Amino acid sequence: MILESIIIGIYSVALLLIFMYALAQLNLLFNYIAAQKKNDTALKYDLTNKDEVPYVTIQLPVFNEMYVMQRLLDNIALLDYPKNRLEIQVLDDSTDETVKTTAAQIQQLKEQGLDIIHICRENRQGFKAGALKEGLEIAKGEFIAIFDADFLPKKDWLINTIPYFKDAEIGVVQTRWGHINRDYSILTRIQAFALDAHFTLEQVGRNSKGHFINFNGTAGVWRKECIIDAGNWEGDTLTEDLDLSYRAQLKNWKFKYLEDVETPAELPVVISAARTQQFRWNKGGAENFKKMLWKVLKNKSISPKTKVHGILHLLNSTMFLNVLIVGVLSIPMLYIKNEYTHLKVYFFVMSFFVISTIIFFICYWFMYKSKYGGGFKSFIRYIGMFFTFFSIAMGFSLHNSIAVIEGHFGKKSEFVRTPKFNISSLTDTWKGNKYLRKKISLNVIFEGLLAVYFAFGMYSAFIVGDAGGDFALFPFHLMLFLGFGYVFFKSLTSKA
Repeated sequence: MILESIIIGIYSVALLLIFMYALAQLNLLFNYIAAQKKNDTALKYDLTNKDEVPYVTIQLPVFNEMYVMQRLLDNIALLDYPKNRLEIQVLDDSTDETVKTTAAQIQQLKEQGLDIIHICRENRQGFKAGALKEGLEIAKGEFIAIFDADFLPKKDWLINTIPYFKDAEIGVVQTRWGHINRDYSILTRIQAFALDAHFTLEQVGRNSKGHFINFNGTAGVWRKECIIDAGNWEGDTLTEDLDLSYRAQLKNWKFKYLEDVETPAELPVVISAARTQQFRWNKGGAENFKKMLWKVLKNKSISPKTKVHGILHLLNSTMFLNVLIVGVLSIPMLYIKNEYTHLKVYFFVMSFFVISTIIFFICYWFMYKSKYGGGFKSFIRYIGMFFTFFSIAMGFSLHNSIAVIEGHFGKKSEFVRTPKFNISSLTDTWKGNKYLRKKISLNVIFEGLLAVYFAFGMYSAFIVGDAGGDFALFPFHLMLFLGFGYVFFKSLTSKA
């Protein structure tokens, strides 16, 4: 009974943590709905008045971006802002032939009248954070706009964001990400679904009530004074954006999130690229939880509710570990439940996962409805999308849990950029991309074994107990089987 008690205890704690996160999401949904009814009365610069037009520096941190570099620079050159108040820094850490081609294109843009500079470092110390920090030292702008290489801001992007800095307390203006290749595949659709939830429900839900949000690493603008006051960029975590965001807000800088300003970007179309991105985000999240937890708890200027939301925000990536624990232990729990009938009272805790799933289902429906509209047909499509997303997200749980564990235990690793593809339509191909990893991770084998394990879980539903089986966990095991099966299969087949 000792082993069974340990399994029940760990399983219950993981379920309760997921339930707490679900309740926080529900609270953010209420905040999001309330925010839609408010009018924006923020102070704004009048950019038609030359005396109010601030100096802006655009930073483009890039590293070996053969497929998207020309597209990026062509797009940035189209931004509508007074040329005499705009500087562009190409922070180029590249180690391949793109250094020369980028330099040639920059020279052409200079000849067209753009104030653009090509900054190449001798080493990648601090990775992206180090590049941003080095560029900041010589930046002319009072405000620093940042775009990753796969982002394509619209022509009026600066016109729609810079005016909000008239409020001297605002340190960051962040915009919503769009997706130019959302419908390329199941993988891009579920990534877009997850990001849409973050950029509507979570960012609006937190920001509208003054809770901490994060600059998302790109498609936003910093006040230079805010960066310096918060301690400048640091490269000791893999998510330097989340790190600086929390340090700035702990010093009482305000963030402004603009849901209505969309910044299109390209989603990873190959699962190996998505894995790279997910690993960096989730490990960085855990690193920042470790770095920021006590700073948030000890800060006397923020409310208890903001602290709770902040801690759960920092624990966001750790939910993958809880999902993996619940999934793996659910099969032993199925046997324990049917072997020890006197313990059935303890299995009410299993209903927390069902309740949590229902809460997520409701929350994400409001997000989906805001993007695609309501109605019966839309709702039916949403059901399919939600359970596809839920299954594949659980299929990533082993990969992301390893990242989270490394982050919590302080294992350092290199900042690995997500490969870019320049794919915007179904006819575009990623085959032959030179930046894709050729080797298959050992983790993929374990994901295949987990798919088999959850197939056994489905089989177990038919044989446990004396009453013809127990099918309460069958849908859960089916989603886990499909999720891990998808991740395993795509990881084996998606090679350049």
